[in-house]
Amino acid sequence: MKKVAVIGCGAAGMMAALSAAKSGGSVTVFEKNDKPGKKIYITGKGRCNVTNACDVADYFDHVRRNPRFLYSAVYSFDNRAVMDFFENNGCRLKVERGERVFPVSDHSSDIIKTLFNALKKAGVNILFGAKVHSVEASMGRVSEVVYSVGNDPMTREEFESVIICTGGLSYSSTGSTGDGYRFARDLGHSVVKAYPSLVPLVTTDEWVFDLQGLSLKNVSVKLFFDREGKGRIKPVYEGFGEMLFTHFGVSGPLILTASSYYEAGKQGRLLLDLKPALSPEQLDKRILRDFDDAPNKQFKNALGGLFPVRLIPVMIKLSGIDPEKSVNNVTRQERLSFVSLIKSVPMTVTGTRDFAEAIITRGGVSVKEIDPSTMESKIIKGLFFAGEVIDIDTETGGFNLQAAWSTGHLAGECAAGG
Repeated sequence: MKKVAVIGCGAAGMMAALSAAKSGGSVTVFEKNDKPGKKIYITGKGRCNVTNACDVADYFDHVRRNPRFLYSAVYSFDNRAVMDFFENNGCRLKVERGERVFPVSDHSSDIIKTLFNALKKAGVNILFGAKVHSVEASMGRVSEVVYSVGNDPMTREEFESVIICTGGLSYSSTGSTGDGYRFARDLGHSVVKAYPSLVPLVTTDEWVFDLQGLSLKNVSVKLFFDREGKGRIKPVYEGFGEMLFTHFGVSGPLILTASSYYEAGKQGRLLLDLKPALSPEQLDKRILRDFDDAPNKQFKNALGGLFPVRLIPVMIKLSGIDPEKSVNNVTRQERLSFVSLIKSVPMTVTGTRDFAEAIITRGGVSVKEIDPSTMESKIIKGLFFAGEVIDIDTETGGFNLQAAWSTGHLAGECAAGG
C-alpha cells in the first residue's frame, strides 16, 4: 500500500485523495485551513457550478490554455462521471441555462459535505491547520513532506507519492497563496507567470463609472487589441450574456469570460452591442417607429423603450445629439450614427482587477513538465500535480471545476497505483 500525500483540500485535492484511496493508497491530506473546500464554498455565488453538461468533445473548446493537455484526464473522468459521483453519493444535481450544473439545493456546502463524507468513508486522514513547509526529493524521487500542525514543531514524514493541489493565487482569503508554485520551483519545475483570470475588467471611460450598479442582460461584447501592421483587426473574444457596470469598469458573467482573453499589459477595446438581436437595419426601423409615434417629443424623452432609465443620459451624451431636439428634427445621419453607437458602444480597457477578485489563475506549473496521461512530474518521480496549480484555465460555466475533478482523479489513481 503506497503512502500518498495530498497537499490541499480543495476540489482537486479532495478528488485526488478519494481516487488515491480507492486505488489502494494510504492517503494523508494536508490542509492549512480549518475546514475543507473553502474556495468551493464561494464558487457560483455560493451555489457551486459543479461542472458543465456539454458534450465532452465540446468541453475543450472552453479551455483557454493547453486544452490538449487535459484530454486524458477529462476522458478518463468526464462531466458525466462527475455528475454520477455526486448523485450516487446522495447529492442531487440540476442543469440550468448554458448546461451549467448545480446542486438542487443551491448550496455549495452540499458539494463539500458529499466529498468530505466520501473521504471519511474511504479512510483518508485529513490534517487541518497543517502548513507544508517543503516537499523533499532524493535521487530524483519524492521522499518526504516537511510540515507542522498548529503550534506543533515541524515533522518530516516519508511518502512514496505527493500530489500538489494547492490552487493558484486567486481568492487568497481561501488559502491560495502560491505555495504550490514554490514547491514546484524548489523541485526543478518551471512556473509560467501567473495572472488573474475570470476577473472584472478596468476601463478608463468616465461614463462607465456613472452607471455603477447597472446590470444589462442579453447584450453582447467584442474584445479587441490593436496590432500594427496586421491589417484588419479581428476580435479576440465575442460573447453574449449579462454584464455589470462598476466603480472601476465592468464585470458580470460576460465580462469574466472575456477577461480570460485579455492580454496582460496591453490596452484593449471593448465594443458593447446593446441590441444584439437586431441588425442595424432592423434597429433603425425600430427607432423610426418610435420617433413617428411621437414626432414632437424631445430626443431625451423618446428613448424609454430602448434603454434602462439610467442608461438614457449616457447614450444621449455619447451620441452628440442635442437632447432638447424634437425627434422629427433628428437628421437621418444623426439617426444612423445613433444606430451605430447602440451596436458598438466603445470602452477602453486598461487592465484587470487583481487576484483578490479573480475566480481563477492563469499560469502555473508548466504542462511541458507534467505527463498528461498520469499527471506525474517528468522531473521528479512520485510527484504529481492537479487542479489550478497547473498552467490551465477555462471559461466560466463549470469548466474549471471539471478540470480540477478530472486532473485530481487521474493524479490520485496514478499516485496510488503506479
